[in-house]
Amino acid sequence: MKTPKVWTKPAIVTAAFILGGFAVTLAANWPGHLSYDSILQLHQGRAGLYNNWHPPVMAWLLGLGDAVVPGAGLFVAFDTALAFGTLALLLSLKPERTTWLTAAVALAAVLSPQFLLYQGLVWKDVLFADSAVAGFVCLAYAASQWSAIRARAAWLAASLLLLSLAALTRQNGAILLPFAAAALSWIATRLGAARLMAALFGAFYLAASLVFVFAASALLNLRSDGNPGLDEQVRLLQVYDLAGAVARQPDLQLQSLRDDDPALEHLIRSKGARLYTPVRNDPLASAPELQAELADVDPDAVGTQWRATIAEHPWLYLRVRAAAFAWVFATPDLAACRPVFTGIEGPQREMRDLALAPRRDARDRTLETYGKAFFGTPVFSHVFFAILAAASTVLLLRRRRTADIAIAAMLLGAMAFTLSFFVISIACDYRYLYALDLSALAALLYLALDAKSALRGTP
Repeated sequence: MKTPKVWTKPAIVTAAFILGGFAVTLAANWPGHLSYDSILQLHQGRAGLYNNWHPPVMAWLLGLGDAVVPGAGLFVAFDTALAFGTLALLLSLKPERTTWLTAAVALAAVLSPQFLLYQGLVWKDVLFADSAVAGFVCLAYAASQWSAIRARAAWLAASLLLLSLAALTRQNGAILLPFAAAALSWIATRLGAARLMAALFGAFYLAASLVFVFAASALLNLRSDGNPGLDEQVRLLQVYDLAGAVARQPDLQLQSLRDDDPALEHLIRSKGARLYTPVRNDPLASAPELQAELADVDPDAVGTQWRATIAEHPWLYLRVRAAAFAWVFATPDLAACRPVFTGIEGPQREMRDLALAPRRDARDRTLETYGKAFFGTPVFSHVFFAILAAASTVLLLRRRRTADIAIAAMLLGAMAFTLSFFVISIACDYRYLYALDLSALAALLYLALDAKSALRGTP
């Protein structure tokens, strides 16, 4: 017999914390904090012409909001509502089991910079994290209402749309989709579906999400300015890796590149190796001679040399990648990885077109001070949140309620997303792994709904 959802006093207080956190966060950050990339994307959204350096869905959403209320305010409201709405949705799964521990966890979450500050940042990393966590929570809700066919279908559709949005928002975000599909298959099996039917559930979910992502990408690319942003990003990564390899092993031969483009080979060996740092690629990206040569290079020449270096010197490649990943994951110098940003700053021409002025007011400084107060604590530690996510996954898979499967898949997907930066990381910016932090906080609130059963491993 299903336990009725009774809103106990702790549940009501927890809901008040979440609602209050939403109001305070929106008021404190409105109309949002915009950095260089944010300005460019808002400018593209208003013009309705996108490039592919950043996934165009972000600019499209900014453009939709800007058409109603100029600026990024409505986008910030959407992001904030999505994040805090997900917390409220988690609470409504088991309000009758909520304790004062749940309320304490909720209060700590909404007061953390991950909610109070980051939800006001107009960054794709925040949109990705919000939509990813919300998508898995909707999947958990579908599991909890499996017998109600219409409700199940509605929650599955919401999950699919939100996770597809996540995949559209970050190029490596599609890594989450197989985890959601596998979770759905497992949930269906646990709830009585035959294994073949359960596998079909998952396969259809994965296929539908991929079709949606590809179709949406094709439609957005109809408004593309034709700039091959993704190709440029891949080439930038390859040059970054080659410069790092030469910096570590100066006598490394780049024979293929020397044959195809000796000038670029010389620049990588001289300036590239000297400017390389595993912290970020900015010194290389701002080197005029190197960038001028890259603008004229045959893209195949760089790619061929990169692949040859990996094949001939795999251990060297892994060492270069490990150093870059260590910076983005462990952030040994947190301030260098820019965990806090407030205000408005960006390219002058685009800001002039948008009628935006640089902003650095008392509220921005207060929020920055608040964020920096957490430096040196686990609150700004991806390693801490990875440990929290791993421990939560173990507890969820021991207990194995059907909704637990979806939350465990969320955590596993977040960890896989994190590991993907071993291959692609070129800067240590804290925001890149924000999804790991947010997933761990959401899972912690979910477990706190019924902490005793989670610790005991009993359904």
